[in-house]
Amino acid sequence: MYEYYFLFALALIWAGFAAVQDSRTREIANWITFSLIAFVLAYRAFYSIYTNDISFFLYGLGGVLLFTAMGYLFYYLGVFAGGDAKLLFGIGGIIPYISLRDYIFYGLGFMMLLFAIGVLYTLIYSLFYVKKNFVSFKKSFAKEFRLGRIWIYVSAAAFAALLFIDNVLIAYSWTVLFLPVLYFYARAVEKSCMIKMTSPDKLTEGDWLVDDVRVGRKIIKKTVHGLTYEEILLLRRAGKKVLIKSGVPFAPAFLISLIIATVYFLR
Repeated sequence: MYEYYFLFALALIWAGFAAVQDSRTREIANWITFSLIAFVLAYRAFYSIYTNDISFFLYGLGGVLLFTAMGYLFYYLGVFAGGDAKLLFGIGGIIPYISLRDYIFYGLGFMMLLFAIGVLYTLIYSLFYVKKNFVSFKKSFAKEFRLGRIWIYVSAAAFAALLFIDNVLIAYSWTVLFLPVLYFYARAVEKSCMIKMTSPDKLTEGDWLVDDVRVGRKIIKKTVHGLTYEEILLLRRAGKKVLIKSGVPFAPAFLISLIIATVYFLR
């Protein structure tokens, strides 16, 4: 297990860099994400040569490929930004796989941990947005609640049914009951706090458009990839403000998850 100390230390340091940069600029530089992948695979390759054990490298490469696939999946689903997805690639190579089963048990286990931490972190972080935009948030939340109140009735019925079936399910029952409220909350935060009219001089590559934008005869479409440099130049020449959807800097959730995973894997 000692051979993994360097890998986890490397990932923690790089995730720390990413968390600081993401919190300050809402971006994660490619040098952070790609250098993590390079160092992880290089270390595994050299260690495999030193110990004459090629499996150490191959399992790590498999982890990188697995997390790359999941990173792209969540990127195109709009769950992760590009920097978050690329940070995930390298993390896939540090986990101590010793069998194919470990890809499911440890690999997917880390993803479940990341999403659990991510939900809690995002919920806490969003409270700062709500505090700054409380009046507009309150109106938006009331509207979402009114339009989706049918789901409150459905979840209440499911809550009662689960309690009736088995009292052991009480913890899951409360989760079912509050899911619609959390959904209304997230929708209200996004609409009232995370969508802003932005001047073209403040746009950066990767910013997400809320709607397609017409500039002269050209239409700039909203995509999962965000604005390109050429599209930003076009908007600046036209002096056109656009609605941009911002997100919560997610790299700190990676760092927290890695700290927990380090304690678990290297205990």
